[in-house]
Order: sequence, then structure tokens, then C-alpha cells
Amino acid sequence: MPNIKSAKKRVLIIRKKNLQNRSIESEVKTAIKRFNNAIDTNRIEDAEKLLPQTMSIIDGAVSKGILHKNNAANKKSALSKRLSDVKSGNVTIVIKKDNKTIAAEKAKAARETKDAIRAENAKNKAERSAAKDADSKSGKKKLTAKELKKAEAIAEGKEKAKAAKVSAKSAKKEEKEAVTEKEAKPKKPAAKKETVKKEKETK
Repeated sequence: MPNIKSAKKRVLIIRKKNLQNRSIESEVKTAIKRFNNAIDTNRIEDAEKLLPQTMSIIDGAVSKGILHKNNAANKKSALSKRLSDVKSGNVTIVIKKDNKTIAAEKAKAARETKDAIRAENAKNKAERSAAKDADSKSGKKKLTAKELKKAEAIAEGKEKAKAAKVSAKSAKKEEKEAVTEKEAKPKKPAAKKETVKKEKETK
């Protein structure tokens, strides 16, 4: 620690100047960040407005001895080159998204899907209730899935029984037709007996 009064004063002045220099440095960095953010978010008009302001802040830092003039010139040329490249189309801008915006977009998408599901469920419910009312008015009872299966099984059994009956009837008809055909045929042995009798009589 300094003991002399002038040395103590010098320490206080240096501390004060250091704080001032830091504030100017942070002002320069903030101006550059603001300009770059305008370009990253594809706001070219805002970037054009911010470019002269940023250059004047950099020049102020040079005049106060915080930045070297060559360092300031490099910064200014880089900013102007970036803006000209974007304008000419040599550089394509990919809009950057921070984690907050990504999370907000995800939450919004989830909300929209939930709302769509709710709306669809409400629509289906309204349709079901309308169908129920129509059935109650017509006097028909709406069957459940089990009841429908049971009814289908019964109908199928009835169809099978009907088919069996038809096949039995056709078989009986065929038998009857066969019997009638047999009866219609003449008996040959009886004719032979008659011829034998005639021959005997003639003798």
C-alpha cells in the first residue's frame, strides 16, 4: 500500500479511469453485438442504421486511447464488409435461434396439437350424441361390439342351416326322379312269359 499522499491519490485516479475505460469497452462490444444481431436476424435496414452509430462509438474509443487506431480500423472494415456481403448475396443468412425461442416454439406446437386433439374429441362426442339421439327417436337400440358379433354369428348360423336345407331338398328331388325313371322302364321278363304262353296255345 502507498504511504505518500500523492501515491494514494494516483491509486484512486487509476481506479476511476479503469472503470471509465471498462464502460467504454463494454459500450463498443455492445454496439458491435447489436449490429451483428440485426444481421443474424435478417434485419438489414436496422443494420444499415446501426453501422454509422457503431463506427462513431469505435472512433470515440480510439480518441480516448482505449482502442488502437489499427484495431479500430479492422473492426470497422469487418462490420462494413459483412453488411456489403449480405446485401450483395455473397453470404446467406441462417437465422439463429437461442434456447428460449426454441423452447417457446416447442411449447406453442405442443399447445396447438393439444387444442387440435381436444377439438377432434369434442367433435366426435357431438357426433356420437347426435347419433344416440337419432337412434332414441327412431326407437332403435344401438348395439355394442359384443352384441354385433353375436348377431353376426347368429345370422351366419341361420344362413348355413338354410343352405343345408336346400341341399337336402335337392337330394330328395334327385332320389324321387331316380325312382320315377326306374318305374317308367318296361319289364322285359313279363313279355317273354306271354310269348311262351302263345307258343303253347298254338301247339
